[in-house]
Amino acid sequence: MLTISLLAKKFNLSRTTILYYEREGLLHPLKRDLNGYRLYGDKALFRLSQIVSYRALGVPVSEIALLLDGKGEQKRILQDQLQRLQAEIERLHQQQMAILKFMKQPDTEENSMVTKERWTEIMRAAGLSDDDMHNWHIQFETLEPEAHQEFLESLQIDADEIDRIRAWSRC
Repeated sequence: MLTISLLAKKFNLSRTTILYYEREGLLHPLKRDLNGYRLYGDKALFRLSQIVSYRALGVPVSEIALLLDGKGEQKRILQDQLQRLQAEIERLHQQQMAILKFMKQPDTEENSMVTKERWTEIMRAAGLSDDDMHNWHIQFETLEPEAHQEFLESLQIDADEIDRIRAWSRC
């Protein structure tokens, strides 16, 4: 039997995540001890390992119960997730293409001063939606915050707007 803290540690999850899975009906303690601590048995361990595996595949929590209960929905749910991943790959490919297109711009005096409006135009021409551009900023801010700052400055954006864009990128 494991307490919630030991269970969380075993799966490298937070206590809050375990409680969230309980609230969503995915996981249940076997019993509570005299102090009120939740105690989890082997069945919960196995179930949590499945939950963690499905989450690693990106399956939404809302669909995991159907996968765990085995009511014939597994194939459909996994196919749906595969389609979501394919769509995300396509969005990332579009972002790559936008960056490559931008990098191939001739380095003339006129083009060396890329503005926010010109950059947005390039991104849209590469097929990125507003949501795709937001995701692009989120990824840039997450992976390279200093470079994101420098990039925004290079677009001649004022400091207040840069602060707003970076805060928006942390959502």
